[in-house]
Amino acid sequence: MGPRREGDASLETQDNPGGAGDGSKDAPILPAYSTVALVDEEPEPVDPWSLPELHDTGVKWAELDTKGKVLRVVTSVGKFFLLIGFLYMFVCSLDVLSSAFQLVGGKAAGDIFQDNAVLSNPVAGLVIGVMVTVLVQSSSTSSSIIVSMVSSGLLEVQSAVPIIMGANIGTSVTNTIVAMMQAGDRNEFRRAFGGATVHDFFNWLSVLVLLPLEVATGVLYKLTKLMIDSFQIQSGEDAPDLLNVITDPLTNSIIQLDKSVINEIATGDPAARNKSLIKIWCETETTTVLKNVTVPGPENCTSAALCWVEGNVTWTTKNVSETIYLEKCHHLFASAKLSDLAVGLILLALSLLVLCTCLILIVKLLNSMLKGQVAVVIKKILNTDFPFPFSWVTGYLAILVGAGMTFIVQSSSVFTSAITPLVGIGVISIERAYPLTLGSNIGTTTTAILAAMASPGETLANSLQIALVHFFFNIAGILLWYPIPFTRVPIRMAKALGDITARYRWFAALYLLLCFLVMPITVFGLSLAGWQVLVGVGVPFIVLVVAVVIINTMQTRWPQRLPAVLRTWDFLPRWMHSLAPLDRVVTAAASFCGRRCCCCCKCCKCAGSGYDSEGEGEGEKKPRPLEMYDNPALTQDGEPELARRDVEGGNAGDPKATKM
Repeated sequence: MGPRREGDASLETQDNPGGAGDGSKDAPILPAYSTVALVDEEPEPVDPWSLPELHDTGVKWAELDTKGKVLRVVTSVGKFFLLIGFLYMFVCSLDVLSSAFQLVGGKAAGDIFQDNAVLSNPVAGLVIGVMVTVLVQSSSTSSSIIVSMVSSGLLEVQSAVPIIMGANIGTSVTNTIVAMMQAGDRNEFRRAFGGATVHDFFNWLSVLVLLPLEVATGVLYKLTKLMIDSFQIQSGEDAPDLLNVITDPLTNSIIQLDKSVINEIATGDPAARNKSLIKIWCETETTTVLKNVTVPGPENCTSAALCWVEGNVTWTTKNVSETIYLEKCHHLFASAKLSDLAVGLILLALSLLVLCTCLILIVKLLNSMLKGQVAVVIKKILNTDFPFPFSWVTGYLAILVGAGMTFIVQSSSVFTSAITPLVGIGVISIERAYPLTLGSNIGTTTTAILAAMASPGETLANSLQIALVHFFFNIAGILLWYPIPFTRVPIRMAKALGDITARYRWFAALYLLLCFLVMPITVFGLSLAGWQVLVGVGVPFIVLVVAVVIINTMQTRWPQRLPAVLRTWDFLPRWMHSLAPLDRVVTAAASFCGRRCCCCCKCCKCAGSGYDSEGEGEGEKKPRPLEMYDNPALTQDGEPELARRDVEGGNAGDPKATKM
């Protein structure tokens, strides 16, 4: 029996509503439930990265009657076809999103590639590759521009290597944007954002190691040059176009682009600047006819016999190519009198709306379908390793699967964006998503190699060499950051970032702006100022970052080896080692938005608050534990706040309602 307050008959009556109620000493007294032992016990820490259990909440199959079984089968088949439909719309929206970005920033991307003096700077070339790929949302488009420039002699292969590395980084922004669509659930967002950014960290770390090595030794250029010179490679078939066969009927009915315009701008064709990227005529025919044309002088005539002068004008006869327009395109904007920018912004808004809607519905359907034995089987297939001593084979098999799937869908962005929600809902672990992503990086380079082999003979060698540079860059990155478990640094970095973004969800948008806009533009500006400025600013910054990483690691593992002042960051101002002060600002802005803008209230709440059970902000309020008695009647003196909450919740006087 728990202790009892002497002389408090009213408490006895409240604790024993079924008794005599007269306050006599003979009235029975029920025991109070103490939870002191439970409070003293430390709960086992829960790993937020562990995959959640997907429980079957429905009726078991064996307990269903015939009608129920038929209904369940019909429902499951219907959900499957709905899932396929939403996946199809999701992929199409990614395609339209890429077209929208090209309409908005395609010509700017072509202009960026024009300055050959800037492209010869490796750091500037890297940043240009990142920014152009972010602008057009397609590494294949930016790579094709690079190949066109190399083939036309405007850009040397060696100068194009850093740009290819930048394109590899830029393509990872798509699945990071997709991960932000799962910000509604904290743990799902943690896993999804970590699974998406593991691609970012792999690419950035690979560039940090391989770009200086390439600048110093030219290893990728020399290796690919040796391969091109050693083998007599003949022009092959066109690259397979498997996914586009399915998606083109829908996407071509929405928008069709003439991507050669960007290439022509990049290669310096002045006439291309006035052309629209929107394709108007889908079927044309080019013919050569003999026409009389004017020339500056007799020396420009095709021959003396075909040259004559009329007044001050010199005429000659020459073959002229003419384009005959046969059939107009039938997409939505073929006859629209809108600028490329206006069409691009319309498509950008619509494609993002469809993409977000499809992603939310896909996650809901997957959560509904992946229950019970189905979930157990799928999770075991995707996340279980081969038995010892062949467990190491599993990761490499996942790399091959990722490469094969990317080869089929013809886009690393589509594949990584498709597995991101699966990581979020807990079907695929981040440890398994990592090799799948690495395989996706290889898969997207193989399609580029096949496309390069379909080039004309005079441009085959250079275009194929660039494609091989892309391939070996990813192979080298895998050798750096995968074979030895200790070197799988991108996983640990992605988990750390996932924990931060789960606590402060607004940080995800800040990360995107910093990594794919602010930092590339800053580095680009410093590189234009000269090597001295870039080294003078960049080297101290890199040294500071490395020092902070080392000290953080030692604070966690070997704090006794650090000086006392460095064992914590408390000696620094709070804003220098915590996001809590900035979080207060964002939270205040979100509250203001919620009060002023009713339509944006939910969005602001989702993006702003970090003050919850996982927050570290000052002033956060957590419910007090029941440290003595669970009966609220016995807390009238010691814990009035807790008693008040229980009364308001309708639990006053009910020991069972508050028992922990």
